[in-house]
Amino acid sequence: MKEYELTVLIHPDLEMNLQPVVDKVKDLIVENGGRITKETNEGKKRLAYAMSKQDFAVYCYFETELPAAAPAKISSVLNITDEIMRYLLVLKDEKKIKSELKQKARKPQEETKEEE
Repeated sequence: MKEYELTVLIHPDLEMNLQPVVDKVKDLIVENGGRITKETNEGKKRLAYAMSKQDFAVYCYFETELPAAAPAKISSVLNITDEIMRYLLVLKDEKKIKSELKQKARKPQEETKEEE
């Protein structure tokens, strides 16, 4: 399974009742054999340009692990979901992941040197 990042822009009128929409996205990921590793609700933000006559949207970000066939299935469902204005599903950058792991490994070494 590969690691993906999914950002979903939800209609701003649903801000008060956001949980059913987020649960729908989570269920969609799990039904297609995926696993959510991180979830972040970024809140309501102003859009760079109007979409569907809306100037704001609620941003939700997911880091997931998905099998090969899942991204196409998830994309097709999100395209026809009315509550979701836009989404972006991309592969995580492996070089970035490796550099983050190296930085995390270096930090404990640097801390022990400072203590001496």
